[in-house]
Amino acid sequence: MILVTLPDGLQLRYDQAVNISTVVTDIGLNSIAVAGSISFNGVDFKLVDLSFQIIKNATVKIITIKESEGLEIIRHSTAHLLAYAIKELFPEAKIAIGPVIDNGFYYDISCKHSITLDDLNIIEKKMHELSLKNELIIRESSSRNNALNFFKEIGESYKVEIISQIPESDDLSLYREGNFVDLCKGPHVPSNGFLKYFKLLKISGAYWRGDSNNEMLQRIYGTAWATKDQLNSYLKMLEEAAKRDHRKISKDLDLFHIQEEGPGLIFWHPKGWIIWQQIENYMRNVYVNNGYKEIKSPQLLDISLWKKTGHWDNYRENMFITHSENRDYALKPMNCPGHIQVFNSSLRSYKELPIRYGEFGQCHRNETSGSLHGLMRLRGFTQDDGHIFCAEEHLEKECICFTKLLQKVYNDFGFKDITYRVSTRPKKRIGSDDLWDQAENALINSLSQMGCEFDISAGEGAFYGPKIEYVLKDAIGRNWQCGTIQVDFSMPVRLKAEYVDAHDQRCNPVMLHRAILGSIERFVGVLIEHHAGSMPLWLAPVQIVICCISEQYADYANIVMRDLRKNGFRVEVDLRNEKINRKIREHSLQKVPYILVVGEKEKNDATLSIRTRGSKNSFIMNSNEFIKLLTDDICTLNHSFSS
Repeated sequence: MILVTLPDGLQLRYDQAVNISTVVTDIGLNSIAVAGSISFNGVDFKLVDLSFQIIKNATVKIITIKESEGLEIIRHSTAHLLAYAIKELFPEAKIAIGPVIDNGFYYDISCKHSITLDDLNIIEKKMHELSLKNELIIRESSSRNNALNFFKEIGESYKVEIISQIPESDDLSLYREGNFVDLCKGPHVPSNGFLKYFKLLKISGAYWRGDSNNEMLQRIYGTAWATKDQLNSYLKMLEEAAKRDHRKISKDLDLFHIQEEGPGLIFWHPKGWIIWQQIENYMRNVYVNNGYKEIKSPQLLDISLWKKTGHWDNYRENMFITHSENRDYALKPMNCPGHIQVFNSSLRSYKELPIRYGEFGQCHRNETSGSLHGLMRLRGFTQDDGHIFCAEEHLEKECICFTKLLQKVYNDFGFKDITYRVSTRPKKRIGSDDLWDQAENALINSLSQMGCEFDISAGEGAFYGPKIEYVLKDAIGRNWQCGTIQVDFSMPVRLKAEYVDAHDQRCNPVMLHRAILGSIERFVGVLIEHHAGSMPLWLAPVQIVICCISEQYADYANIVMRDLRKNGFRVEVDLRNEKINRKIREHSLQKVPYILVVGEKEKNDATLSIRTRGSKNSFIMNSNEFIKLLTDDICTLNHSFSS
């Protein structure tokens, strides 16, 4: 007798071993089940195919298309379907890897034929033809050597390379559908007929294993969903995202550019730099009003310091190295070691704690050229970086205060929807389990006390400590992970940071790594796309443009401009000899919040004809009334914080 227990407590009894698919049939989930999750001790669950045979008592969860795990399985299976179609159309092609990514998947291939966007339609059509066959996706166990010989025989050199790096004693799994066989851990949907709602999106190049010394492969991206409505909604979101692309908008609004001589580095134009400065000034107020002391640490530090911190061993390939006078230096990829040096500059007392340092710290990371993407992924960027040095008893309170502060900041930038994710200890880590328990509990308890719902990302913490990741949702539903707070017991010990406690004993402080915006450059990109370039008044590079109906009213326009500038507003005057409607149209396209029109009537009445962004109608105010309107708008943003 085999007892199968389901999560709701329902128990099914079988006289002999059964496949999970039998359980699925017995509880009526055939049409939506894609895999199972099984545990023989009620704790450790493993994802398996529906064909998995249950030979002893077990707890089983059925994974359906309605769950995130089910959607990932659909996407992984669709990546295999893509490779299957490629091999049908281009038999000489060699397949490399095809992982699941956010909202979709990709597959890297080596193919003599240069695949075009037109080819994507042909490949997609072939995928649908294969799906209609509804072929079973069958898992086959194989020894490492048998798998190696099989892929050598069919000429799949990338699979051979992958398998060659697997220990000889390991058994592998292969997945077969029709004539196509791929190496994969699985699980997969039971048949490719489950795969109906997908779309191939784009092509790019990618070096094999991310190494520029290797072959450049063709990477095909796609998306896959459980229902037609989900697919259509996502494609509509992509259309809107294309309109909001910060690179296109920034070119239209003349905000910044990137050029070949500085890959991954930004040339800020005057308007873009105004946005950047407004954000920096705002965050400086956050520092001042929440007990942070702003500091500045060097760009270049001897590699001996990076060796002490562990970055040299764990992050060296991402660091820019230079040599001078028989010494090796690295451009800082992060600010934390410099902040510890400031803390260590004098012996601290427990009475000083917590000490909070903030820095607009410029960092450089040697990202691969293929990963660079406008403002979103750079080699040089500035973080609103901060580090809190505190005693263990301060830990939970500091986490609560930081989360409250982050919520306020995001709200002021127009982001109301935040999700929270706690990343716990990875397999490769430093520090005792007791310290990890303490650190993880502090993060979890801080969110629980605030009533914040959160997910656990098991094993996703940094090697030195767990973290909370704060993910904001933009106007079209995309998620952006920006803020973070990380608990670190290790680096203060490595760099000998100490304070004297109430018993005159020297102790290592706990170090909290925290950022609200993350990379300011990236945050500007997120803001541009969130607001579709129509920045709120306080962030707009040009807040007001005054348009003259003719040159004879230039004096009045300049008087209004000086009055507005005196009150701290960013104003321009358009005195060009152009028709007024053309001026209005051009400045509307520049997404200026307020366009003022002045002519004979406005001059005689000492008024302004005002048109707000996005409106075709205008209204009349005098200068004082308009200044009050602007001031009230900006005053809704409260720059005074107290945590």
